[in-house]
Amino acid sequence: MEYSKKVVEHYTTPRNVGKIENASGIGEVGNAVCGDIMKMFIKVENNIIVDVKFKTFGCGAAIATSSISTEMIKGKTLEEALKLKNTDVVNSLGGLPPVKLHCSVLAEEAIHEAIADYYRKTRKINRRRNKTKM
Repeated sequence: MEYSKKVVEHYTTPRNVGKIENASGIGEVGNAVCGDIMKMFIKVENNIIVDVKFKTFGCGAAIATSSISTEMIKGKTLEEALKLKNTDVVNSLGGLPPVKLHCSVLAEEAIHEAIADYYRKTRKINRRRNKTKM
């Protein structure tokens, strides 16, 4: 399997690795088939993601997609971050082998889960009916 230079760079020297204490939102996703698990932590101030960290257990592609996706959403509004798609992650890395595309989907899903967690915490969304409590 051949990886782009950018994938190798983000795998060997990943950015934003770690955990944010008292994170505004946390998203954890996994793929039972391959065993990859991603956990994203976001810190939000005034609707902007001011910090983002990740912890990923998985292959090089999983680590690379986690790393670059954190760079792509840091400093963005929540709405801008929600627009990030797995294809954006793949394109930023210069491509991924077809068998590793699921890693980019996990990165997108982890970000969306972290933002959803933030919304649940701050807007008191009722999980059962997905409606805001008044």
